[in-house]
Formats: sequence, structure tokens, C-alpha cells
Amino acid sequence: MELHLTEPQDQDRPLFEALAAGDEGALAELMQRHGRWVRGVVFAVLGPVDELDDVVQKVWLTVWRRANTLDDANRWRYWLYRIAHNAAIDAGRKRQRRRGLWKRFTSGMRTEQAESPGNAVHQRLEQSEQHKRVLAAIHGLPEIYREPFVLRHLEDWSYRQIAEAMDLPVDTVETRLVRARRLLREALASLREPR
Repeated sequence: MELHLTEPQDQDRPLFEALAAGDEGALAELMQRHGRWVRGVVFAVLGPVDELDDVVQKVWLTVWRRANTLDDANRWRYWLYRIAHNAAIDAGRKRQRRRGLWKRFTSGMRTEQAESPGNAVHQRLEQSEQHKRVLAAIHGLPEIYREPFVLRHLEDWSYRQIAEAMDLPVDTVETRLVRARRLLREALASLREPR
């Protein structure tokens, strides 16, 4: 079965043309008409996750920002699908990177414990506490180091993107990231030391 993403007599084409011209009302109407469909596309890629609404919101924000890039209003459905699909893929990758980052930061903090059903609750509580300590350590970084660290490791921005956003040279961003990692390692190491 072939998926048809365009319809010859599509009633939404004028809305997309109005959106490309900057009509906010057109965006609101499109969101109402196609919000469930966009949500379904995102859900199909990500599954049931907490950030589903955030990703859908990013999709519509992207639609608003990129409306003037829609060259052929007859292909609006394909265009919208690609934006939603790509946003979901990006969110999934970010989630995987956050998990990887979390594992790297907490791997040195884990204690050897016997695997038993009684320890499962204890392990979950310990992981929750470790997660809180890592977040507190990140929050404790000076702002000049925290912001590039979060953008790089939690939002997966490139050094160049961070440099442009913060109006800094790329070398400065690299230096701040090195210092942020060092400070974070020191903060986490001090939490592991016996008192």
C-alpha cells in the first residue's frame, strides 16, 4: 500500500499559504486540525514518554519558523511529517545521550551489591539519590561553565552552535567545557569521599 501525503483538492493548502505569509491565525487553525496527527507521528517514533508534549510544541514552533521554506503548498503534509518525524528522532537521540551521560557520571558512584529482590528498591532509591547529586553538582557549576556544559551534554549542541549562541570564540567554549567537566568530576568525587 502506498502512502499518499498529498491531496489534489486539499482544503489546508490555503492555510499553509497564509502561514508562509506570517498569519498566526493560520497556525492556530492548523494546530487544531492536525495536532492529533502530529502527536501521532511523534508518538510513533518516541513511544509514550514524558516529553511528548514538549516535542509536539517544538514541531509547531519549527513549522512557524520555517513556514516560508515550504516551496510547494501541495506537499504540505509531507513537509509537516518530515518536521514532526525529525523532531521525534532528535528527541530520542537526546534522551539516549542523557542516559549515557547519566551512566558515565554515576558509574564511579555505584557500590557493589548482591543481586537480590530485596536490594531492587534500595538500588532504585540509591540511583535516585545519585541522580539528584549529579543534578545538584551541575547546578553548582559557575554559570559561565554550566551553560555551555548543559548545551553540549544535555542538549547536544556543537561547539560552534554554543559559540554562536553565547557570542564567544569556539576556543573559549572548549576551554569552558574542559573546566566544567573538571569541576563536575571534583564535585562528584568529593561526594563519594567518606566523611
